[in-house]
Amino acid sequence: MTSATFSAKNPAFDRATTASITAPQGGNPLEIGAGFTANAFRERDFAGAMDPLVMVDHFRMSEPTFGAHPHAGLSAVTVLFEDSEGAFHNRDSLGNDFDLMPGDLYWLKAGSGAVHDEAPRPGASIHGLQVFVNLPARMKQDAPESLRVKAQEMPVLETDGHRVRVVLGDSHGITGQVSPAQPMTILDGKIAAGSTFAHELQVDENGWVYAIEGEIELMVADEKVRLQAGESIAIEAIPGLATHTIELMNVADSGAHFALFAAVPVKESFVQKGPFVMNNLAEIAQVEADYAAGKLGRIE
Repeated sequence: MTSATFSAKNPAFDRATTASITAPQGGNPLEIGAGFTANAFRERDFAGAMDPLVMVDHFRMSEPTFGAHPHAGLSAVTVLFEDSEGAFHNRDSLGNDFDLMPGDLYWLKAGSGAVHDEAPRPGASIHGLQVFVNLPARMKQDAPESLRVKAQEMPVLETDGHRVRVVLGDSHGITGQVSPAQPMTILDGKIAAGSTFAHELQVDENGWVYAIEGEIELMVADEKVRLQAGESIAIEAIPGLATHTIELMNVADSGAHFALFAAVPVKESFVQKGPFVMNNLAEIAQVEADYAAGKLGRIE
């Protein structure tokens, strides 16, 4: 290979190019209770190339599942797809209490700690992504912040061959909302059979691409990778080199649906324990104690 080395466990750099690409990875099935199923991806599956993403669950939820729960040291991000049915009730210790509707985004920068709860309203069927985004050490003790973006507020890139929602960030000179933490672009796109869509990763940005439906041929750094539905790849930039383009082509006879995340990696070691992502075990122990003492707030 001339421009990238594929390795699920140890993506390697070719210094003549701008990026390293992991092999396609299928998610792990996750089922909780009677109303939650997911295709689950974890950062360890990509040997660091998923940074700053810690985990992504492609989920369907029809019943309350998790109850009120804490977060700290990360951003908890929910992206709802437009085919969700009904409302997703969102509450947290910042005082937010509202319904997310199909196509909406909610970003909770938990920072030093927050309590959160999301549950489908009766009769709802929710389809989307739940994402943990690592916060750099300098942000882990920040006061919590949040961002809600309604579907109708998101710019859409649309041609005869594709329809791509700019859920967050920038693509093709079109700018959506900006996260309350480190900058990130999130695209939710559909591509017609035989059509293409391209997105340019900026200098130092990593990318993560997930095939939700259909079959997508993806080209980065002169290498082609084919993703089946349920598979993803991570793209790790070589620091300081040029921008590079991700080109996605729908090679099936029916429509394809993808999600794309792009952001500069944190590149810091961390420890994850459930809903907490901290710098070390001592900080994990401290935030657990703070939660037990009620210091992360409560949902009224």
